[in-house]
Amino acid sequence: MTNKINLPKSKFRPCIDLHQGKVKQIIGGTLTNNENTVKTNFVSNKSSSYYAELYQKHNLTGGHLIKLGPGNDEAAREALKQWPGGLQVGGGITIENAQEWIDLGATKVIVTSWLFTNNEFDIEKLKKLSSKIGKEHLVIDIRKYDGGWYVAMNKWQTKTNLQVTEETVSMLSNYCSEFLIHAADVEGLCEGIDEELVKCKCLGEWVNIPTTYAGGASSIGDLSKVNDLSFGKVDLTIGSALDIFGGDKVKFEDCVAWNNS
Repeated sequence: MTNKINLPKSKFRPCIDLHQGKVKQIIGGTLTNNENTVKTNFVSNKSSSYYAELYQKHNLTGGHLIKLGPGNDEAAREALKQWPGGLQVGGGITIENAQEWIDLGATKVIVTSWLFTNNEFDIEKLKKLSSKIGKEHLVIDIRKYDGGWYVAMNKWQTKTNLQVTEETVSMLSNYCSEFLIHAADVEGLCEGIDEELVKCKCLGEWVNIPTTYAGGASSIGDLSKVNDLSFGKVDLTIGSALDIFGGDKVKFEDCVAWNNS
């Protein structure tokens, strides 16, 4: 009798991106401190709590609730009130407010910028935050740059000194429970995922904790592609291509069906 090997399967991870208090889909590479440069694909007439309720209805856990700049705290609280224990929160997270967001219902907080001083990584900050809230509540955001992988900050615009190698991945994994990978250069363009990024050693071999890729997904087939490239170890967020965000390339119901298959 042959034993069947149960391989992991990539999942669809939902998102709620908040900008100026509204649910939006933004081209990631245009997001800077200058609001005049921001290019928006979609502005929803529905509230953040509407999307939280939709995700809750279909048990789409582990979604990312991202505050892109100031003016988004109220909308983030509304989403968490609708589905406490169902979403992760990122954007402006510090050691001073991380526990507050967890108390409000976030399963995890996504932290990057606070871990740096003058673009220099501070391991002591990471240790203190992890100790205070518990590594099980902490996610670190990573972005790819030309010439390698680095942790990014300031809305993914600033490259820090922390290059992601097998050693640093192992080190970071001691203090967090998940990685969020942003391919911000292709985010919002709906021109396809960064395949090299998904299948590189950083994701395919080094990572031993839950990891989600976000950026460029343009078809339901990208879920299957990420599953194959990462051997099921990496989940996928689909944003601008989704019909619930004004897109015409991916049906939300198909993503739900993928997770349930």
